[in-house]
Amino acid sequence: MNFAPAPRRNRVARSVCPHDCPSTCGLEVELKDGSTIGRIHGSALNTYTAGVICAKVARYAERVHHPNRLARPLQRVGAKGAGEFRTISWDDALDLTAAAFRAAAARDGTEAVWPYYYAGTMGLVQRDGINRLRYVMRYSGEQTTICSTLARGGWRAGAGEDRGVDPREMADSDLIVIWGTNAVHTQVNVMTHAARARKGNGAKIVVVDPYRNATAEAADIHLALRPGSDGALACAVMHVLFRDGYADWDYLRRYTDVPDELARHVAERPPAWAAAITGLDVAEIEAFAKLYGTTKRSFLRLGYGFSRSRNGAANMHAASCLPAVTGAWKHKGGGAFFVNSAIYHWDSTFVQGYDRRDPSIRSLDMSRIGPVLTGDKGDLGRGPPVTAMLVQNTNPAVVAPESHLVQQGLGREDLFLCVHEQFMTETAKFADIVLPATTFLEHDDVYLGGGHQYIQIGPKVIEPFAEARSNHEVHCALAKRLGAEHPAFGMSAMELIDYSLKASGWPDAATVLDAGGHDCQPDFATAHFLNGFPNPDGKFHFAPDWSRIGPDHAVMPRLPDHLAVIEAPSAEHPFRLVTAPARSFLNTTFNETPSGIAREGRPQAKIHPDDLAALGLKAGDAVRLGNRRGNVVVHAEPFGGLQRGVVVFEGLWPNAAFVEGIGINCLVGADAAPPAGGAAFHDTAIWIRPA
Repeated sequence: MNFAPAPRRNRVARSVCPHDCPSTCGLEVELKDGSTIGRIHGSALNTYTAGVICAKVARYAERVHHPNRLARPLQRVGAKGAGEFRTISWDDALDLTAAAFRAAAARDGTEAVWPYYYAGTMGLVQRDGINRLRYVMRYSGEQTTICSTLARGGWRAGAGEDRGVDPREMADSDLIVIWGTNAVHTQVNVMTHAARARKGNGAKIVVVDPYRNATAEAADIHLALRPGSDGALACAVMHVLFRDGYADWDYLRRYTDVPDELARHVAERPPAWAAAITGLDVAEIEAFAKLYGTTKRSFLRLGYGFSRSRNGAANMHAASCLPAVTGAWKHKGGGAFFVNSAIYHWDSTFVQGYDRRDPSIRSLDMSRIGPVLTGDKGDLGRGPPVTAMLVQNTNPAVVAPESHLVQQGLGREDLFLCVHEQFMTETAKFADIVLPATTFLEHDDVYLGGGHQYIQIGPKVIEPFAEARSNHEVHCALAKRLGAEHPAFGMSAMELIDYSLKASGWPDAATVLDAGGHDCQPDFATAHFLNGFPNPDGKFHFAPDWSRIGPDHAVMPRLPDHLAVIEAPSAEHPFRLVTAPARSFLNTTFNETPSGIAREGRPQAKIHPDDLAALGLKAGDAVRLGNRRGNVVVHAEPFGGLQRGVVVFEGLWPNAAFVEGIGINCLVGADAAPPAGGAAFHDTAIWIRPA
């Protein structure tokens, strides 16, 4: 893998990648003039980015200067979803939106308005400021379950809060286990530090993933388990660790809650038991367990893939138990890392308007936008139907589960929809008002590194395209029209950044900008939990209190286990579908760029050659994937790097790329996974037929 930086030309400005990777890389942007960029490079000032970024962001000029960017506000003139609009002024667009929000609130109450957003930008002002408008106006809340809820719950169940070993310590490791993330596609910096460990220490890299993706191809060992069987693998590894004397009993007695009970529990879960669940060979499990047990400097890099399965919280918890059994936390380059959000002690009260939040106002699950918009009483509760929305930073018509329901809801004539976007997405086509949005290079924002330890500021470095405006500008303009009063609506984005930094106990904006970021990494003992884990008893919990994690806790196992709540294969639906990320797309971002489309080719399903043969199909055939939720036509790609019965589809393609105009998420269920909700994108049972 080539990590050599590209040569730089033109004047260079500092910035930060805004995308949900979660690396939020430090950037150096070539500026051709005040409104045009060239190539983008990784910044060496951020020692986690270390000068390396992914190819899609390096070519960001394709996106910023794309000829199809939205230039002016639009008003719908045709049928919803048809994409027929006329140009109007910003004042008219904002007036119409504010009037529709007022009308919905007057007719059905303020909860009829639902501001809906997610992580199209990870910037705290431009992403989260929509909540300030929400809380001041008493609009319906949003449960942001769609990405990380399941994995976070599983991590917190054991470790207590969202932090772990300095991820740069991967370079000091002798064994790196990449589990639940295709880092080459989604977190390229993981591979930077893993490659350093391999070169400097002769470190082994193990990948645990249902298919031979680009990360697995770069690994020494790939464990291609069945989707949703991670907990069984983790339990079998712990069985071997205790059985063969690799458990660190001094560490276990001091730092964990019920080590004796855990040892008895996993004694009944040997590799043969796990092999029947995971589809792995007993020898594979034994070899991995021995390698892990005999390598003290073992680094477990756990990813968001755990959030894509109905049993993801249980699986994450089980996997996170491994370094507590071996005591790997004691060693530099040992332990585990998932995400770092707890290190920042960030005060977002002013940005998000938490001082105006009323907990009695209902909160709607964003993953269940389809059922919400089609009137599901279990979601709406005693509140009114949603009749007005502002959508920013996401494209739910493609991204959200149960796409047919989502589009049915977005197509309601009694729903007023305002979409603030950079491109005419599938969601924007359903809008009554479309507002053109800035990219991250055209506004100010601040970022916390989920995958690392830096606070970084991305200042505006070029002028906005045409009439594009930032999210913050839209929030403030709507607030003025709606009579929403809060001091933050009168502040610029940079003033909010400066205020929030100082309120959080960090250096001011000028200092952070001048330094190219602020490293917030805790000391070694804190990062390795050597002063205790942030649980009430100071210990890692093998037997967590799941009621602390979420309301649907009764089904969760007392100790690490395989939780059999996945959408299992059946005679009617014999295959298990994983909707994995593509290398050139990030959700629906970048699926409009020429280089991304050229690299990905066309929507294809990776199917085991023996399964294709059994179905009477061959390479390139059009096949129909389906279940009770819907069906979609794609092309068959023979692929031996997965188990029989597993199908992998990479990337969130535009609906127009599919033969029948509907994308892969029409197959994915929107049911909330235990214990706290979350969408199970990699947990779908399907049938396959010739198209």
